[in-house]
Amino acid sequence: MVGGGNSAGQAAVFLSGHATHVHVLVRGDGLANSMSDYLVRRIDQSRRITLHTNAEITRLHGDRVLKRVTWTNRGTGAATTRDIGNVFVMIGAVPNTGWMGDCVALDGKGFVLTGNAGASQFQTSVPGVFAVGDVRAGSVKRVTSGVGEGSVCISAVHSYLAGRAAEAG
Repeated sequence: MVGGGNSAGQAAVFLSGHATHVHVLVRGDGLANSMSDYLVRRIDQSRRITLHTNAEITRLHGDRVLKRVTWTNRGTGAATTRDIGNVFVMIGAVPNTGWMGDCVALDGKGFVLTGNAGASQFQTSVPGVFAVGDVRAGSVKRVTSGVGEGSVCISAVHSYLAGRAAEAG
């Protein structure tokens, strides 16, 4: 399990009832700042869950199926490889939009603002730039919603491109 929020904690506790062992990887120093006390205690008390802090996945091993996972401690550089056949990523609570700079308008939490100028509910503050899924302010924050938004948004992209082609002449 990759992630340190409540969703990741709930999933880890649930999976520990079915899996032989659950490894929880978080980039930070611990869970106290990102997860409810109740879940932190459940994870700490479980013999079937191991928390790995300051960790990030650096390699996935396998051909057609996942066989092993390697993660690296961000502080020490030490790498750990374990036989693991499944990885669940639950990292969506904080948007990764810092790389965008001031390219499009963001809300106070860093989510992309959409629905500008009535063009499309997925149109950002920049004409021709659209956002869907978890990164969008006001989105449902579920994978299936992001997929659905993407399929709906593509018609807005086609409309935008058709309008540009008509302008060009």
